[in-house]
Amino acid sequence: MKICGLRQSAQARAVAQLGVDAIGVIAVPSSPRWLAPDRRLELFEAMRSGQPDCRGVLVLADPGDELDAQLDPGQGHQVLQLHGRESPARCRELAARTGCSIWKALHIRRPQDLERVNEYGGVVEAVLLDAWVPGQLGGSGQQIPAAWLAGFRPGLPWWLAGGVGPTNAAELMEAFAPDGLDVSSGVERSAGDKDLDLVRALMQVVRGEDAPRPG
Repeated sequence: MKICGLRQSAQARAVAQLGVDAIGVIAVPSSPRWLAPDRRLELFEAMRSGQPDCRGVLVLADPGDELDAQLDPGQGHQVLQLHGRESPARCRELAARTGCSIWKALHIRRPQDLERVNEYGGVVEAVLLDAWVPGQLGGSGQQIPAAWLAGFRPGLPWWLAGGVGPTNAAELMEAFAPDGLDVSSGVERSAGDKDLDLVRALMQVVRGEDAPRPG
């Protein structure tokens, strides 16, 4: 379970304490969830104080050489999640240069786009599938049509994003068996401001402990 788009250190600590596996910070300036570089290390350190094993994920799109300082894992992250046009070769290069694990996000516009997933096999740690939305790289709350994912079993670990929350997480896991769920808008009061009660309800569902209460 990954909760993405955090902007507050106190929330990062609290979310990590709830038992999530990873927390994402947005490094794409056009995103309403963008967090300035000088605030990221503090947030990731707060995350680790809540749960030492929680992984920090830096979310980017087509990072150039000018961002090398931000990609350095000394800034608190262990994973680079790439949402741009990064090829398998570029993913391999970034992994070698930074020492970070790589998750490649693919925005699924049509069923045939799922065929691209296995191009990244043996190159990235995982792929993340999100719905294609014009002008957005994530956090839209839009879902990939269920019919497109029926029987989808790629040759590498994959995470499902887009419209995931406490009310449908169990259904999505049962239907598609992803290796992980990536949640952002589904546990928010507003962009970047997480509702800890919703995160708690989500984790209860994932663990099979309880069902979320209506409202």
